[in-house]
Amino acid sequence: MSVPLLLTVLAGGATFIGAIVGVMGQRPSNRVLAFALGFAAGIMLLISLMEMLPGALHAEGMSPVLGYGMFIFGLSGYFILDRLLPHQHPQDFMAMRRRPANLRRTAILLTLGISLHNFPEGVATFITASSDMEVGLGIALAVAIHNIPEGLAVAGPMYSATGSKLKAILWACASGIAEILGGVVAFMLFGPMVSPVAIAAVMAAVAGIMVALSVDELMPLAREIDPHSNPSYGVLCGMTVMGLSLTLLQSSGLS
Repeated sequence: MSVPLLLTVLAGGATFIGAIVGVMGQRPSNRVLAFALGFAAGIMLLISLMEMLPGALHAEGMSPVLGYGMFIFGLSGYFILDRLLPHQHPQDFMAMRRRPANLRRTAILLTLGISLHNFPEGVATFITASSDMEVGLGIALAVAIHNIPEGLAVAGPMYSATGSKLKAILWACASGIAEILGGVVAFMLFGPMVSPVAIAAVMAAVAGIMVALSVDELMPLAREIDPHSNPSYGVLCGMTVMGLSLTLLQSSGLS
């Protein structure tokens, strides 16, 4: 298995951690979940705007028009797809507890929505790691962090609806498998040799997707999960940690 594909598998597999917590452990506090989502958004924003997009624009043969055009394409494409897909947020499981009769149906819709949302993340993780392993590690970490509350969100209501821990874990893992499937599809499509311009164009589009995901999904979700906390603290911490790690890697000559 290639390293980029392995990173995608590990990022998608983080959903399993959330599933285990949802049926066997004590649910993390809303404050912790909100901070983790903000932290993941900070990582994605810094990597997308400081590493991926500049790297794509400076690729050999890449024009600024194509580079920024693909960035806008990824950005707008995410918002269009987000509006078209069934949209259930992970925080919805809080309200679902008050409607037991609808738990199973809503949990299934939640799984479907998260799975469709995770597929392009798998593609993005694989493409990023294939182009730049250092940046790919950061993206995989950010995706894994925000996959944990997603696994928790699916497993919790499914467990309440069925009383089966195994079913709850399997349904939660299904959403993570969609992300792994995205990586496999990207591996099959981009595994062969592709021109530097094509890779750079995809990277610019992925950067747009990551920025949209952070601004439209992770940060508002963090605010909704814990209205009394400021998600900006998590965002700033994520940016700081990722910036320091990239600096250390570059200064050590490992990048």
